[in-house]
Amino acid sequence: MRLIRFGDPGREEPGVVLEDGRRIDASQQFHDYDEGFFAMGGMESLRAWVEDGCPDGEEIPAGVRIGPPVDRPSKIIGIGKNYADHAQEVGGEIPALPVVFLKASSAWSGPFDEVRQPVGCRKLDYEVELGVVIGRTVLNAGEDEALGCVAGYSVFCDYSERCFQKEMGGQWTKGKSSDSFAPMGPWLTPAAEVPDPQGLRLWTKVNGAMRQNGWTGDMIFGVAELISHVSRFMTLLPGDVIATGTPGGVGMGMKPPRYLTPGDCVELGIEGLGEMRQRVVAPHGA
Repeated sequence: MRLIRFGDPGREEPGVVLEDGRRIDASQQFHDYDEGFFAMGGMESLRAWVEDGCPDGEEIPAGVRIGPPVDRPSKIIGIGKNYADHAQEVGGEIPALPVVFLKASSAWSGPFDEVRQPVGCRKLDYEVELGVVIGRTVLNAGEDEALGCVAGYSVFCDYSERCFQKEMGGQWTKGKSSDSFAPMGPWLTPAAEVPDPQGLRLWTKVNGAMRQNGWTGDMIFGVAELISHVSRFMTLLPGDVIATGTPGGVGMGMKPPRYLTPGDCVELGIEGLGEMRQRVVAPHGA
């Protein structure tokens, strides 16, 4: 079972992908995959509905837009420099503690939506990451209980405008938060179906050429440690997303740097969790 959402942006409906590949509309039984869904045992109810044969569920027509697999979260929490090769390629030391920042939830986007350069963009970059969706309210979680707080996992791309992030003062958030800078998908894989989140290959291609090729086992701080650490400083709500950092191979780390430009095609994937693809487009009116 995989969770998907489909339809126009802002009007997505919930659905599931079955083991045989069929995509089934779940909107007659479930309102959406949002905070309330996860908080009220929605994952268990959805699984029971699927095991019962998806009564009242119709197949989703081919060609319908696929949106992000969960409704826009209250928080998108980014983790910086969480792979040693990435920390080194961007010229920083390996951090002693997780580097935590926020991406605006208005950056939320679908797995195949366009990535639109913001006005003034000169250094657009990509970062494939393992996305972790929180399944229940979490505060001060111990590492031994942290993975039990996860609803599921997905492919995430932390798009960044490096000029906004590095050269305009302040914190990273403004370089991470432009519209379309937080695509996730194509689906949410339940945590029970991912026995080891630290054993996954993740990769990025730009215009067909491999740029990133790493393993989640190379994280400096694993998923359990990240949930425990972040939940010391803020309450994690059901449906919140933690983007767990990226391996080496980003455009900023190349010599010379190779940033994205309009027309570029970015493909990203994680072993067992699916693949997504975005086309870069120019700002409105450019």
